[in-house]
Amino acid sequence: MAQFPSSFDKDDLLKCARGELFGPGNAQLPAPPMLMMDRITEISADGGAHGKGHILAEFDITPDLWFFDCHFPGNPIMPGCLGLDGLWQLTGFNLGWRGWQGRGMAVGVGEVKLTGMVRPDRKMLTYKIDFKKAIQTRRLTMGVADGIVEADGEMIYDVKDMKVVLSEA
Repeated sequence: MAQFPSSFDKDDLLKCARGELFGPGNAQLPAPPMLMMDRITEISADGGAHGKGHILAEFDITPDLWFFDCHFPGNPIMPGCLGLDGLWQLTGFNLGWRGWQGRGMAVGVGEVKLTGMVRPDRKMLTYKIDFKKAIQTRRLTMGVADGIVEADGEMIYDVKDMKVVLSEA
């Protein structure tokens, strides 16, 4: 396993978006405005509910975020797909953090339950991801994880069986 820290600030996440953290052709976060977190507070390969790894991250909510103006005018709500994408982004980040090679790609999700909304008056989203599987063979590098998103401490997303692969293509 590569030696990376167990937490990352915004500058580190931007390095990852530029392909500088894990090296060219490896796991990479999207650049703003699609980067859906501001910091990673914890990451492991053996923690979490199943002992297969975990990741905790935070995203600061401000009323001037780009999506509030267009989704929906007069009734601003963060699109649910952006919270799901944040979970996928972090799942792939964990695989790269392990030192595993390849570009990340979300390939599926088993179940998504949205029970709340992110409006401009919210202050912070917290992502909590627990890996159920993290496998690397000659032919496959994949993480399978469950995740939740909390808005100011209230669970608003519950996601089961997210799948992210790393591939050379």
